[in-house]
Amino acid sequence: MKKLFAAALGVLTAIGGFVDIGDLVTNSVVGSRFGMSLAWVVVVGVVGICLFANMSGRVAAVSGRATFEIIRERLGPRAGLANLGASFFINLMTMAAEIGGIALAIQLVTGIGPLLWMPLAAFAVWIVIWRAKFSQLENAAGLLGLSLIVFVVAVVMLGPDWGALAHQALQPSIPASESPATYWYYAVALFGAAMTPYEVFFFSSGAIEEGWTRKDLGQARVNVLVGFPLGGLLSLAIAASATIVLLPQAIAVTSLSQVVLPVVEAGGTIAFAFLLVGMLAAFFGAALETTLSSGYTIAQYFGWSWGKFRRPAQAARFHLVMIVGLLLALAILLTGVDPVAVTEYSVVFSAVALPLTYVPILIISNDPDYMGDAVNGRAVNAMALVYLGIILVAALAAIPLMIVTGAGA
Repeated sequence: MKKLFAAALGVLTAIGGFVDIGDLVTNSVVGSRFGMSLAWVVVVGVVGICLFANMSGRVAAVSGRATFEIIRERLGPRAGLANLGASFFINLMTMAAEIGGIALAIQLVTGIGPLLWMPLAAFAVWIVIWRAKFSQLENAAGLLGLSLIVFVVAVVMLGPDWGALAHQALQPSIPASESPATYWYYAVALFGAAMTPYEVFFFSSGAIEEGWTRKDLGQARVNVLVGFPLGGLLSLAIAASATIVLLPQAIAVTSLSQVVLPVVEAGGTIAFAFLLVGMLAAFFGAALETTLSSGYTIAQYFGWSWGKFRRPAQAARFHLVMIVGLLLALAILLTGVDPVAVTEYSVVFSAVALPLTYVPILIISNDPDYMGDAVNGRAVNAMALVYLGIILVAALAAIPLMIVTGAGA
């Protein structure tokens, strides 16, 4: 019964933790401009993150060693350092976006500008990481994040033309008002939002935090293969709600207040309250995960003591890295940059950096010296190679598409 409860709880936290500010904003922007014609990218991204997270978690559980420790050892210090640099940069941008998202969500209620809330949000993230246990961080944020199911409820309450939505999703086309370059730019952004590297760093490091072994692989697989797809369903609901309400009125999403409009139209104040709880939990949970990931990656690469399973005094450099990361993220936000803009750039650069994190995991998951008889099977490798091709194409196309389209403008 205990194992069943743990599995169920893991699934719930995966669902609630899947949608962060990157998924929320990108899916809303896409729905408001392209309708459901990019729904296929969400499906591709969800399958990809399931594959990536499953390999990463299996490497950690079977080898009993952290991701960046193995990457440095297997690929060498130089390749490992390139991976580390790209990963930390993307993680920092995502951390800034999530902290900014918390501040914007509070602004929706108080009417007070986000600059006041950003330092308080960063401080709250640090306090929770310092004091709370790993399981408490993971479960509380994930379960409260389930309030985002209000998007699914809103879509039903809005009473859309289901046939029209299905037609857009199953027979995608580029709207007359948009260019092919812009369409593919947002396809890359949506793919980057679904396959953000910090999710995998957190998932695999969490396996070490919780002491996973081979016997836990089944539970981990259930968490990944059920939780992430249901999280993807939330992403589709976000896009669908924007398609129903914002697209007909030509309202292109540029702020968080526009993201919430479809939910408020469907369910009024009560729906907004649920949405606010879900957004705060999702953004705060993602801020915790990105902050921890910054500490995980650097401490693992340099061989320092790390982890929430150790007292802070026993992993001082790990905690110092997280504090520095939070200060850097806060410094970015206090320049006055729009957190939504940071979000949009972070998901695109996630796609750019993805090969540097995906390829090492693919190599290690096929190395019998680390994995023994738990190396990837033929079917997994076949799918992994297909995704390697997709990831490389997205990474190579991202920057040119950003330049050509003026970042999707």
